[in-house]
Amino acid sequence: MTHEELIDQAARLFKVLGSSLRIHILFYLRKHGESPVSAIVGHLGVSQPVISKQLGILKKYDFVQKRKAGTFVYYSINDQDIVQIIDAMTEHLDHLDRLQ
Repeated sequence: MTHEELIDQAARLFKVLGSSLRIHILFYLRKHGESPVSAIVGHLGVSQPVISKQLGILKKYDFVQKRKAGTFVYYSINDQDIVQIIDAMTEHLDHLDRLQ
């Protein structure tokens, strides 16, 4: 992969992470593990169609995976690199909070 291709790929990664709602979803899944859509909806207080759309975007970019069990759809983080990014963001935000 060329340097330009890597930069384009990094830009796509940050574009996906550019949504506060998608970050909320990833933080939730990081903390709670595999979860049904209804639990994510209940925790974030956003409608099911909105959450499902955001989960679809995260799935399109392989950030999450889904598993169907009966009428329920469960989501979990699919990429351990994303876990490391979430952990680094959390650590950085905690650092910024301590500076204030």
